[in-house]
Amino acid sequence: MAHRFEATVEIDRPIEAVFAYLADGENDPEFSPRVQRIEKSPAGPTTVGTVFRSTVKDAGMTTQREFEIKELVTPTRIRWQELSKNIVTASEGGYDLEPTPDGRTKVRIYNVLEGHGIGKLLVGFAAGAARKDAPAFGQRIKKAAETSAAR
Repeated sequence: MAHRFEATVEIDRPIEAVFAYLADGENDPEFSPRVQRIEKSPAGPTTVGTVFRSTVKDAGMTTQREFEIKELVTPTRIRWQELSKNIVTASEGGYDLEPTPDGRTKVRIYNVLEGHGIGKLLVGFAAGAARKDAPAFGQRIKKAAETSAAR
């Protein structure tokens, strides 16, 4: 069974700047403390088919992750799929962006988590923790995107 979590946040930056920041997955460690290292393949701008390989630490366990960009609609939509098969994976996820009348950007992030093997027993706990952290996760994205865009 798949479990979904999401968060919505408004970022005080124009949609084009927020999209560019989020599309560059190498920025993820700035707002996701679980990401210890990340790299993009191939180098260059993110496009459909770009793969991000990361080392993450969740619940005391360090794992390797691979996410592929499945859809990129500038500046409103980013979709990914986890290629790695850890005990709990994000079978799909994404960002939906929309401009607000005052020049800010509304961002909705979501992930659908699935368990594999023993992960089928743990995915509910992982999703519960992700849902609990979702508002704070949204605020970390907001802070990082606003700080980065101001540079």
